[in-house]
Amino acid sequence: MTILEHPGSWSCQWLAVLLLLGTSHGPGVEGVTHYKTGDPVILYVNKVGPYHNPQETYHYYQLPVCCPEKIRHKSLSLGEVLDGDRMAESLYDIRFRENVEKRILCHMQLTSAQVEQLRQAIEELYYFEFVVDDLPIRGFVGYMEESGFLPHSHKIGLWTHLDFHLEFHRDRIIFANVSVRDVKPHSLDGLRPDEFLGLTHTYSVHWSETSVEHRSDRRRGDDGGFFPRTLEIHWLSIINSMVLVFLLVGFVAVILMRVLRNDLARYNLDEETSGGSGEDFDQGDNGWKIIHTDVFRFPPYRGLLCAVLGVGAQFLALGTGIIVMALLGMFNVHRHGAINSAAILLYALTCCISGYVSSHFYRQIGGERWVWNIILTTSLFSVPFFLTWSVVNSVHWANGSTQALPATTILLLLTVWLLVGFPLTVIGGIFGKNNASPFDAPCRTKNIAREIPPQPWYKSTLIHMTVGGFLPFSAISVELYYIFATVWGREQYTLYGILFFVFAILLSVGACISIALTYFQLSGEDYRWWWRSVLSVGSTGLFIFLYSVFYYARRSNMSGAVQTVEFFGYSLLTGYVFFLMLGTISFFSSLKFIRYIYINLKMD
Repeated sequence: MTILEHPGSWSCQWLAVLLLLGTSHGPGVEGVTHYKTGDPVILYVNKVGPYHNPQETYHYYQLPVCCPEKIRHKSLSLGEVLDGDRMAESLYDIRFRENVEKRILCHMQLTSAQVEQLRQAIEELYYFEFVVDDLPIRGFVGYMEESGFLPHSHKIGLWTHLDFHLEFHRDRIIFANVSVRDVKPHSLDGLRPDEFLGLTHTYSVHWSETSVEHRSDRRRGDDGGFFPRTLEIHWLSIINSMVLVFLLVGFVAVILMRVLRNDLARYNLDEETSGGSGEDFDQGDNGWKIIHTDVFRFPPYRGLLCAVLGVGAQFLALGTGIIVMALLGMFNVHRHGAINSAAILLYALTCCISGYVSSHFYRQIGGERWVWNIILTTSLFSVPFFLTWSVVNSVHWANGSTQALPATTILLLLTVWLLVGFPLTVIGGIFGKNNASPFDAPCRTKNIAREIPPQPWYKSTLIHMTVGGFLPFSAISVELYYIFATVWGREQYTLYGILFFVFAILLSVGACISIALTYFQLSGEDYRWWWRSVLSVGSTGLFIFLYSVFYYARRSNMSGAVQTVEFFGYSLLTGYVFFLMLGTISFFSSLKFIRYIYINLKMD
């Protein structure tokens, strides 16, 4: 049970569409407001929530605090709504460059139930977030002290006075912070059930001039230290990943290619000395050459395979695009939810890639039901995402969290998918189908499939998935901690160059492992490589999900039904996305490798 009630109506959320119309600040553009001395500076109250549960947030006015008679909400961008922001005007009267010493905000009479609500919030380490001129201000709702074992003391206090510190340069606000350093909390202990608690909320405002001209010029972590701002470069992760990549690339380029050269020389020599009789060769040898009439036999469930490749290619483009945009400085830390907005728009725009790749390859391998293939492609991610989001959003809505999307935002996102994402998938599918040429196989495929000999246990699908998933995961495991600490914690990730480098390492390791495992499979005369290549490296997504379970249990302090459902729901989706991406890289790497070795083999 949450201690907060359901929020009121959010009619102003229709203005979230303004993000798509370009009326709000774009990513990377700092909203600059110029003030004159004495001009009012609006302070918006935003949200409250447990410090250790980043995705569990509620509207500030759901707590028994000073609230205006008529709540006026600020129009928000789509990214801000997705980030759980619900900004509303406050009672604080702040004017540019005018100091205030202990001004009364309001008088309140709290019932015992309201006091208990505040006590629970303080015990769960609730923090609040205000916004001044697009600058977030954060602080804890109250103070909790526990001391001694025998006797044990448990004290709860509420901060009823806030001291705002604002820095300006000429006519612009550069920095904002709130402090309770010299304030004594108001005790919430010892209240009888039928007793009312009288409170007087006050605040102070102190302005100071700074030589810093732009907000981005301030030193990182210079926000008072409420949240860790940035992460330092972690050389251990980079060195570990580089060593693994060099070893794997060296293994594939030196050992594997040397073995292939010997195989090709031996097979071609035997082919010449046998007088061109392929049947005699088949009877006297074994290995990957003997299955040349079956290796390009099309797999079962080819429509599903093509859909996986199409959606995987889309997410490869989406992930690369997000990282490149971050490298170009298009995401401003002062704008809420910019990455969320960019990801939604890029997903809709890259749907044409999934349609093209899926339909193009489906037609190449002889698929006829291309309409069904397009429907399967567009549903492969959107349906699991919608089902997961429905569960997560319902839990947020039932608990009154601001992370529950308003109906208007849901309609907006659905409209974007119906008017942009789905049509682009169909258009990409039409182009892919029309531009597809027949599958160019270096070897003819016989009508009757060859019998596959019994395989040793270390060549089984499970072992290949374990090896193929663990090695790419080990290359990013250290970096994965910092990404989780950013998404599910309070750190801020700004090392986009390192992230791009690690992303390239992940794809390289996946391709090398796929080639090696495919070669070992073909050497055992097992030609069923199509789905095996997808599953072997795609299983990295399973290792990422298992790591998320470890992170939740051992590396975080998250708790509660709201946070748990969201964490594991979206962690499942994350693992699924990595399965699609790495499975696609793995498949096309194996396909190119197989084409190479059979093109260079002399056939009868």
